[in-house]
Amino acid sequence: MKQIQDVYVVAARRTPVGRKGGALSTVRPDDMLAHVLRGVLDAVPAFDAADIGDVIVGCAMPEAEQGMNVARIGLLLAGLPVSVPGITINRFCASGLNAVADAAARIMTGQCDVAIGAGTESMSVMPTMMGNKVSVNPRAFEPGGPLAIAYGMGITAEKVATQYGVSREDQDAFALESHRRALAAREAGRFRDEVLPVTVRSHRPDPAGGNTVALSERVIDADEGPRADSSLEALARLRPVFAARGSVTAGNSSQMSDGAAAVLLMSETALKRTGATPLARFRGFSVAGVAPEIMGIGPVEAIPRALSQAGLRQADIDWLELNEAFAAQALAVMRTLDLDPARVNPLGGAIALGHPLGATGAIRVATLIAAMQRGEARCGMVSMCIGTGMGAAGLFEKV
Repeated sequence: MKQIQDVYVVAARRTPVGRKGGALSTVRPDDMLAHVLRGVLDAVPAFDAADIGDVIVGCAMPEAEQGMNVARIGLLLAGLPVSVPGITINRFCASGLNAVADAAARIMTGQCDVAIGAGTESMSVMPTMMGNKVSVNPRAFEPGGPLAIAYGMGITAEKVATQYGVSREDQDAFALESHRRALAAREAGRFRDEVLPVTVRSHRPDPAGGNTVALSERVIDADEGPRADSSLEALARLRPVFAARGSVTAGNSSQMSDGAAAVLLMSETALKRTGATPLARFRGFSVAGVAPEIMGIGPVEAIPRALSQAGLRQADIDWLELNEAFAAQALAVMRTLDLDPARVNPLGGAIALGHPLGATGAIRVATLIAAMQRGEARCGMVSMCIGTGMGAAGLFEKV
């Protein structure tokens, strides 16, 4: 039996995150994936891509343009050798983080020395939050069934807000702070090292007439979501969208988005062979289940479990990327675990930066690794709630 190996992050890159129907809406999710896969390989010039043991890609709605095992399609589009395999996985919002953890597990157990964990999601290509064909098992609606599936994510956020006493005012203030932090980070260039600009090409009729079509290009190099015009007054004017007398609005919920990210991982053996520089060490990953009707509280169970398995304390975490599915659930998690707000999402979260479902976990890993390289974090975590009642948490430590 092979000995458990340490696993190291050697590159992490992401696309900018675009709004649903926005800047990246015409970019296919498999092309976004190919772009970030190429990006992490380009970050390690002397590396032979044929050494990659697996490419594991998270996608929350793996169908249509992001179906057909988008992992394999994306890696071939990226020009990786045909010998490199790929698999697409789905744990809803934690898919990208789970992909990174699964890639690390391949290396830890000696199945390979190099692997990539990634995520891609285009919510622009999906007609609804539940994909192209919604077909929920009818038994979910029967007495005693998991009725939260019928309610949808917004109602679970309303239930969390009520059960954990999170007011509308607190949710709006949290949302505004997410935008403020994201705007400040973007202005200071703190996303620059993690973001791979995307060239968006479009065709339009030539003004000269005839059948000629002109090609136009523009480079998207920044997240589209942060709003400089957001204010408490503007947020307070928004109506609840899930319950008539509720408190969850479009303004204090995560944005539906498009994006992709990839994380290149290696064993110590591969580091020595390639001469690659390790950026961070993967310390562990955990998932946990909670009641579906309060799915947003999932990190409350996953975070302590991940820390315990890694032999760490909560005080050891100086940077926590906590996905802001809703302000209500993020605040409930922070208050329950007594998390330091200054250490949670220092550069803003999904309310401002967007939430491309299955890609978000890998995107947040890229943000955390970049912060470590700037010397802003030593030990960090990425955590999120998951639809149908789960939570996930992954741990990373600066080398």
